[in-house]
Amino acid sequence: MEKDDEHKWRKQPMKKQFAIIGMGRFGSSVAKSLSGLGFEVLAIDTSESRVQEISGIVTHAIQADTTDEEALRALGIRNFDVVVVAIGQDIQSSILTTLILKELGVGKLIVKAQNDLHGKVLKKIGADKVIFPERDMGMRVAHHLISPNILDYIELSEDYSIVEIKASGSMLGQSLRQLDIRAKYFCNVMAIKNDNKMNIAPHAEYLIGESDILVVVGKNEDLRRFEMSFSE
Repeated sequence: MEKDDEHKWRKQPMKKQFAIIGMGRFGSSVAKSLSGLGFEVLAIDTSESRVQEISGIVTHAIQADTTDEEALRALGIRNFDVVVVAIGQDIQSSILTTLILKELGVGKLIVKAQNDLHGKVLKKIGADKVIFPERDMGMRVAHHLISPNILDYIELSEDYSIVEIKASGSMLGQSLRQLDIRAKYFCNVMAIKNDNKMNIAPHAEYLIGESDILVVVGKNEDLRRFEMSFSE
């Protein structure tokens, strides 16, 4: 990448930046999901063909060796809000990349692990969160990244999904009637979880408490607006 391009990338006005390292099945899924949700994404991979495949989807795609500290420093990687290391089978590269990113001062570092032992090593060297791809779909991880209140995300079809969202902010102390989620976001509250108890079809006068988890179903675009309204 030309220096002028690097300069443009770092100078672009963005409210939140994500860098995804490793464009295998999992990494590309996270990158595509975040881009689809309207966020700025930098995709990084050592493979030129993978970079070309993802370049038309994400904000920017770069071919780079992330075990090279100077290469990461030149990208201004520490300026990203979240960096996801989704390197495939090369555990050594995954660990070395994670170490370098921590040394460079990355704020939030999410790393994919191949197995439990790999995961333990990643946690010990500073990964903020370890992801096991067999248990975490790319779309689900993307929703966790952009909205920490999203506890789970289940895709029902291409257009409809269910989210579990932790009650917070302006939700607290309001009734479902006052929130008027159906009218404002065209989504339905199916249930409310509290202390491992499930309240199916809660009453309109139910007051939202701090420990409540709302189970909401709707079209993906409407759920997206709902998530963003309460993600701060």
